Amino acid sequence: MAIPVLEDCDIAGKDVTADALLTQRALATYLIEQQAHYHFTVKGNQPTLEQDIAAQFAHCGAPDFVEVSPADHGRIETRRIWCSTTLNDYVDFPHVGQTFRIERECIQKKTGKRSLEVALGITSRTPQEASPQRLLEVNRGHWAIESVHYLIDWNFNEDRSRVRTGFGPENLTRLRRFAIGILKSFQKPSQSIAEMMRTLCFRTRLVFDYLRMTKNSAPAIPGAG
Repeated sequence: MAIPVLEDCDIAGKDVTADALLTQRALATYLIEQQAHYHFTVKGNQPTLEQDIAAQFAHCGAPDFVEVSPADHGRIETRRIWCSTTLNDYVDFPHVGQTFRIERECIQKKTGKRSLEVALGITSRTPQEASPQRLLEVNRGHWAIESVHYLIDWNFNEDRSRVRTGFGPENLTRLRRFAIGILKSFQKPSQSIAEMMRTLCFRTRLVFDYLRMTKNSAPAIPGAG
């Protein structure tokens, strides 16, 4: 499914990330053949692999790397990663360089509410090629991209678009991203993009304000009467 999309891309030397749906042996083999590396999340669609990695890190001790994010948006996030080469020759998956376990702990500053997410994964990068810190960076980069796609799909239903020929899909994607960019530039901390779009449906004049097409929003022209 993903291989045809990658055939026209120069991926040599790159880290290709994927969520559990694309954690597939054929894709892993293809990436290595193209001199790229994979960084895959492992979940229930690969039950044996998931169980093996979970068992490996059942008593994992101190993490190999810890990262604490600034308290932005009213929460404190702590990420921990454990890495291992123990399963490299054991698991039934091609070109495994390391397995890893990532914990993401989030504490809401106002309420003190705590949540904990755990992710398991595999990568073709060996410890010599990617440190625990580097693997955590790659993992964060993947979910940063996913969050952008989620924002666009949630507000514009992009995944269900039936425009599939010519330059139509690319042009519509650019327009959606342009719209999100404009809205983000005016977004208040307590306001979501969905809320802004609902407001614009009832107050269409604001659209012109956001685009700086009205006197209230357009910058003054020097020397204008």
